Amino acid sequence: MNAPIVQIYDIMAHNVYMDFENTGLRAEQHKFLVSFFPTGGRPVPELVERITARGPGGYEVNLANQEYTAANLNGYIYDRTTNAHWYMVNLQTGFMRNGVYEIEVQCKDGSVKSKARRHKNGPSDALVATYLRNRERIYRSHTPGNTQRLQAGGPLTNLKVKWSSLRELAQFDAFYIYRVSEGRSSSEFNTQKLVWWDNIFVQAGSHPEAGRNRNSVTVTAQLKPDTSYVYFTEITDSNAMGETNISIFQPHQTFRT
Repeated sequence: MNAPIVQIYDIMAHNVYMDFENTGLRAEQHKFLVSFFPTGGRPVPELVERITARGPGGYEVNLANQEYTAANLNGYIYDRTTNAHWYMVNLQTGFMRNGVYEIEVQCKDGSVKSKARRHKNGPSDALVATYLRNRERIYRSHTPGNTQRLQAGGPLTNLKVKWSSLRELAQFDAFYIYRVSEGRSSSEFNTQKLVWWDNIFVQAGSHPEAGRNRNSVTVTAQLKPDTSYVYFTEITDSNAMGETNISIFQPHQTFRT
C-alpha cells in the first residue's frame, strides 16, 4: 500500500471584502488559503506539522491545524465533493500590500511543500468599487431569497437560483461562486456541511470560462421538504485560485422549501 502524499493543489493570498451581515468585523480583510489533493490515505491534518504564509516586509502568519469555524476563522475545511482538505485564515487587518506571497507546508515526514503568487491591488480595487455602486440592486435580485418560501409542491431537485451580474448592471466582468447549506440565517450557515456548491476553481480545469458573468445556478442536490436554507454568492476576479486578487462575500440569502 502506497504511503499517503501531501500535495498542494493551489493557494490563495488575496483581499476579501466581507459584506456579511451582523459579523461585527471590518469589511476590508485578506486571507490565505491552501488546498490539497486527496492524499490517498490518512487525511492532510494528520500529516502536516505546520503551515506558514509569508509576504512582503517580513509578513508572516500561521494557518492553524484545527477545524475552521466562524469563531476562530483559522483552520481546515473538509470538502466532501473532492475528498480533500483546504486550510484558510481570515485576517481583520485590511487589504494586502502588492507583492509576492508564499504558503509553505512542513510535513511530519520532514518534507516541505510550497507555492507562491503575486498579488495586485488594481483588479481588487476596481471590482470592489463596481460592486458597491451596484450592491443594493444585486442584493434585491436574488431569487429565491429574502426569506422567500418556494411554491408548494414544487421540485426539490434542480432548483434554479438567479441574480443580476455586474456584467448586466455595469458591463464589468467577474466570476461567481454559490454555496448553500441548511439554516435559517447567516449564523446557521455551515461551511463544513454544504448542501451544494459550484466549485469554479475545479470546473475551470475543463471549462476555462467557468463562473464568468454567471447569473444563475441549478442546485442539483436533493433538498428537503419544509426546510430552511441559507446561501451566499461570492464574486471574484478570477476562477483560478492563484490568480485571484479579491473575493467579495455578499450578504446571505434565505429561502424555505
